[in-house]
Amino acid sequence: MFATDDTIVAVATPPGPGGVGIVRLSGGRAADIGKAILTGPPRLEPRRATLTEVINPGDSRSIDQVLATWFPAPASYTGEDVMEVSAHGSPVVLGQIVAAAMRAGARLAEPGEFTFRAYLHGRIDLPQAEAVGDLVAAVTPLQARVAFDQLEGTLTAAIKDLDQSLFGLVARLEASLDFPEEGYHFVDKAAAGREATVLASRIDQLLANAAVGRLIREGCQVAILGRPNVGKSTLFNLLCGAPRAIVTEVEGTTRDLLTDRVDLHGIAVTLVDTAGLRTSDDVVEAEGVRRARGALRVATAVVIVLDGSRPLEADDRALLDETAGRKRLFVVSKRDLPPAWRLDELDALAPGTPAVEACLLTEADGAALAIRSALVSSLGSGTPDTAQDPPAISNIRHVQLLETAREAFRRTAEAAEQGAAEELLLADLQEVRSALEEIAGRRAPDAVIDRIFASFCIGK
Repeated sequence: MFATDDTIVAVATPPGPGGVGIVRLSGGRAADIGKAILTGPPRLEPRRATLTEVINPGDSRSIDQVLATWFPAPASYTGEDVMEVSAHGSPVVLGQIVAAAMRAGARLAEPGEFTFRAYLHGRIDLPQAEAVGDLVAAVTPLQARVAFDQLEGTLTAAIKDLDQSLFGLVARLEASLDFPEEGYHFVDKAAAGREATVLASRIDQLLANAAVGRLIREGCQVAILGRPNVGKSTLFNLLCGAPRAIVTEVEGTTRDLLTDRVDLHGIAVTLVDTAGLRTSDDVVEAEGVRRARGALRVATAVVIVLDGSRPLEADDRALLDETAGRKRLFVVSKRDLPPAWRLDELDALAPGTPAVEACLLTEADGAALAIRSALVSSLGSGTPDTAQDPPAISNIRHVQLLETAREAFRRTAEAAEQGAAEELLLADLQEVRSALEEIAGRRAPDAVIDRIFASFCIGK
């Protein structure tokens, strides 16, 4: 766990050169350290950028001309005194400013330590802190939108409403326990059971789109599979929007795995182009086939490319059997040539699996649009970027704790129906409270908090 009684410093902008770089100081000595390394006025006006210079506190040598901004506590990102120095974005210059601040008494911040201090001082709760990390890591607009909504407090508000309803139910049950001899019952057990059922259904509503939320937040991996020379690499290039893979008429051109990340309706999908699946005596090709099967094992979904101009072969049928029960999409290529079989024959072999017929060369734009939409549907997310309200739940930690709370509510309802004592009802409701408090961070284990903030970059 981080120490919080000192002043920390770090570069708050991404590594590498840029037009502007920001060095952030936070802690009780931020003002003193700022005074030691800046040549400007002794006191900066709060929240107003001031043109000044950074100097080396040892020899007063100028390092850079900067804009310094002072954020006195508690009206700052961390809730502490914060100084932000906007300098020219040279990594060398920014490193010198950090070094100057450290010579003046600051220490280098750990990853996520600024956000941890914001959480510690009540500026944000734990789901909002996790949203900061998700927002920084977002690679699609939809990922950023879902993370920002959580940062704005959508999940926080939902958990607060649940907690308030839970508090009222627990208070009435505990009041009934306090006056057993007088026979006072502030809530009868049947009513308590009904309330628990209603609260469990509210959690169901929160979890309804959790799978889509996780898919948006975490992205997924999709492997493109099929026999040699059926059009896998052509499809890979089409979905990537660039000639990433070599495409020739020679079978077995692709030997290794080739990956690229694409935005499919807001989902960050890592596409994997694989070697053609067949038995081969060629050592290199055989290794490529082995790696292709490894990609199949770890993929969230698979796209199976089938040559519509040639009869289905034993390798095709084996792949259909091997991927049965998986999320998958069939792409029937070479539709510009005379067909060797009909789609209903494929549906008889693999019922219920969506299929798209396409000529990947002459109808590239239309094929790409159709395959993208079908693939997103195969992932089970519909078209999430068109949704009016993004999912409130996208984090597996939140999902698991809400599922725990829901099951405890259901046990409460069942026990109430059976006439169980108030003590037993309260025991299950205490499990609900613990789960909700762990989501918000009020009772989260130190190991969980450490893991969350350790995934942040330094300076955030």
